[in-house]
Amino acid sequence: MEKICIVLNALLKPMIEPHLPDWADLRWYTTKEEAFALAPEAEIGWFDMHSKDDMARVFDLATRLKWLNSIYAGVEAFPLDVLAQRGVVLTNGAGINAVPIAEYVVLLMLAHSKNYREVVRAQERREWLKDSPGKRELFGSSALILGYGAIGQEVEKRLAGFGMGVSKVRRSPGPGVLGPDEWRGHLGEFDWIVIAVPATAETEGMIGAAELAAMKADAVLVNVARGSVIDQDALTEALNSGRIGGALLDVTTPEPLPEDHPLWALDNAQITMHLTGKAQNRMFQRSAARFLENLARYGRGERLEPVVDYAAGY
Repeated sequence: MEKICIVLNALLKPMIEPHLPDWADLRWYTTKEEAFALAPEAEIGWFDMHSKDDMARVFDLATRLKWLNSIYAGVEAFPLDVLAQRGVVLTNGAGINAVPIAEYVVLLMLAHSKNYREVVRAQERREWLKDSPGKRELFGSSALILGYGAIGQEVEKRLAGFGMGVSKVRRSPGPGVLGPDEWRGHLGEFDWIVIAVPATAETEGMIGAAELAAMKADAVLVNVARGSVIDQDALTEALNSGRIGGALLDVTTPEPLPEDHPLWALDNAQITMHLTGKAQNRMFQRSAARFLENLARYGRGERLEPVVDYAAGY
């Protein structure tokens, strides 16, 4: 097989290089300038930049690219229209962080239920509490999962283990499943609303004032998707007025959240600074293993997984 030029970040070298096929012509970059210089040669590339402008530049330069890989699950920073026009296959990190994110969802729900922040504060004061500051139980409560991809499925497994009733939203009907046109009419039935949808034009602002008003007075919103899926001003108002019980937010708009934003000061809000996917030590190993599996498929002319649907935006 003819040699194929592959351009990757040198941080991946120890995990990738020992397992490469003989047809792989690897080029490693350590800086964005090196990535820009190597991009025009790449048939396969893995260019995850911190800056959206740098991402756009590298794709402008990578005119021979046929397959682009990314560790990121969200692809809103990628020029999807450009990649689609060029016929580039984009594989993303969907599911790579599903386990730690799902674990974090449970952590947040338990911390809120038991008001664990007050326990930590009491320890810092060296105060022996006589009673638990939080008495809510997960057992017997109900949760709606908006977004039933890899993260939503992992969340469901864990919540079911706590004896919770779990419903989810997806396009295909089934037991415990609400369709995309049904869930708003059932919001008042759930104690917890867990949001794990992709960031697309369709999901932007999907939780607004009307949806918040339809929830139970003690309902808690958990967002591990993107800040853009919630009308943040409407959420802040709902929390301030006690219209809903709480919000557990791993994501906000913008990020970082400004120091003077009112969400920081609310006792019924928890903000975890987009840490859920980072709360692990296997992200790069998982991503490298998936890349190598796909590289073998590429060499055999087989379909790669998971491939981003440019029309859907995820």
